[in-house]
Amino acid sequence: MAPLILPPTVVGFLLLLLFGRNGPLGQLLGGFDFSIVFTWYAAVITATVVAFPLMYKTALGAFEQVDSSLLHVAQTLGASRARIFWRILLPLSVPGILAGTTLAFARALGEFGATLMLAGNIPGQTQTIPMAIYFAVEAGAMEEAWLWVIVIMTISLSGIIAVNLWQKQYERRIQGNTFGVVEANEPVNGRNYSIEDTFAVSLVHSPLLGSGEGLQVDIQKQLPNFTLNTAFAAKEETLGLLGGSGSGKSMTLRCIAGVETPTEGRIVLNDQTLFDSDQRINLPPHRRKVSLVFQNYALFPHMTVAQNIAFGLQHLPKAIRSQRVKQQLALVQLQELGAPEGTSFAVRYPHQLSGGQQQRVALARALATEPEALLLDEPFSALDTYLRSQLERQLVETLSTYSGVTLFVTHNLEEAYRVCEKLMVMSGGKVIAYDSKHRIFEHPGTVRVAQLTGCKNFSRAAVKGSDSIEAIDWGVTLQTVEAIPDALSDVGIRAHQIRLAPNLNPGKTNTFPCWLTSTSETPHRMTLFLKLNAAPHDLQDYHVQAEVFKEAWEAIKDYPFPWYVQLDPLRLILMVN
Repeated sequence: MAPLILPPTVVGFLLLLLFGRNGPLGQLLGGFDFSIVFTWYAAVITATVVAFPLMYKTALGAFEQVDSSLLHVAQTLGASRARIFWRILLPLSVPGILAGTTLAFARALGEFGATLMLAGNIPGQTQTIPMAIYFAVEAGAMEEAWLWVIVIMTISLSGIIAVNLWQKQYERRIQGNTFGVVEANEPVNGRNYSIEDTFAVSLVHSPLLGSGEGLQVDIQKQLPNFTLNTAFAAKEETLGLLGGSGSGKSMTLRCIAGVETPTEGRIVLNDQTLFDSDQRINLPPHRRKVSLVFQNYALFPHMTVAQNIAFGLQHLPKAIRSQRVKQQLALVQLQELGAPEGTSFAVRYPHQLSGGQQQRVALARALATEPEALLLDEPFSALDTYLRSQLERQLVETLSTYSGVTLFVTHNLEEAYRVCEKLMVMSGGKVIAYDSKHRIFEHPGTVRVAQLTGCKNFSRAAVKGSDSIEAIDWGVTLQTVEAIPDALSDVGIRAHQIRLAPNLNPGKTNTFPCWLTSTSETPHRMTLFLKLNAAPHDLQDYHVQAEVFKEAWEAIKDYPFPWYVQLDPLRLILMVN
């Protein structure tokens, strides 16, 4: 940055010391009977030195604005750093680099002091336009000075205008909406594509996992807010990573993919060590055979759909690569047979696709490389509720045919339950539960796991007998069926499992009179805040929440109090600290 800060004459003086007859470079060039001083080369060198910092800062800003997820996903698709630079980073930075080059050129064109110091002012040899203006004014030739002023302004401003126009055209070509965003249920080329049509995906099969194969993860990573410390194993299955924001779910996936490096630990996939801190093994992402689908899909905006899918297939011959791309397009129903040239999904850019179409392209790109592990980082979070539901159902069908390990990150417990076979619950960077989804939901074990899986009713608990406990916060004694743990600390029950009626038999097990404190409404359900055994004093005076369908609410809402609730012994959740 020094040449931009120092006065130009000082820069010229320093260059003169460097290139002059007694300077180190001057003496070196003198041995070849060549001199820089008072030549047109000197004018070029001084202008470049003075203007380069502007070019550098502008280009650096252009590089920094490129979405890092694009670079990370390119790594997981098998691209080397050099290829990522030439195919992703540089093309996406071109507008900024070109703008920086033009600004630097305009700055260099007007350089005066440093050029005069090193190149002198030899008409027809080293004289530049700024020096011609200066000496014309000195000689009183104002008309000549005006002529050169107009010339230099025209050159500089024309370059800037040309770059602005080119940038707009470039952005329009990459991010424009030539065809319009086409939703999955809109007519395309005269045909109405349904959700089932547009996402009938079957995956390319990876080799079957052997008995000793699969994914084993045991890593620690020190982060500013917490320490990620997770250990688990997964085979040919869909494992859901469930937890709140900041629990370490996405970081775990990034460490497996290799775009983040654990502080210590070990990651093994199908008997191949991807990372081992003790043995100093850390395979680069492009050698891990792991595909990562980001939350924002991370499609390369300057590439077409076909180019995106083919990005990880550069090691294949062109004919096979083209065939693979066509297969993937057909698998995700993003290629209209008989479509006119230029209207096929294959030649569209990501910004010309709807959210659901972008999601399918990202999945097709990830699967095209035939990965041994597929990592999905909240792939439906950017979609609307209807489209999410439809694509989720198709994804479940798709993953049932995938012979590999799938990790599915989500904070939506219902989504996790529908998509995944097993669940791993994370909190504060640690695994706090790992089991089948049925056992996780039916026997969460601890209050934190129960909270993360949607339970809303908790009370401190104490053992009363071999089959009874006291729910301290609810003020009732409950009969149990499940064996009471020795370190019992809490009891809970899910809101939808509470039975509520105006005329239950008070003699039934765990049945208590209740009064309604307040309600909360959703389109299909009512949440009722209830106090047991006594009328409430205010809106915050309640013990449990019960969820009922609106039809059931309509049937009971006009009955006088007290109503009755039954906390089914089979539905009670007994928890320890």
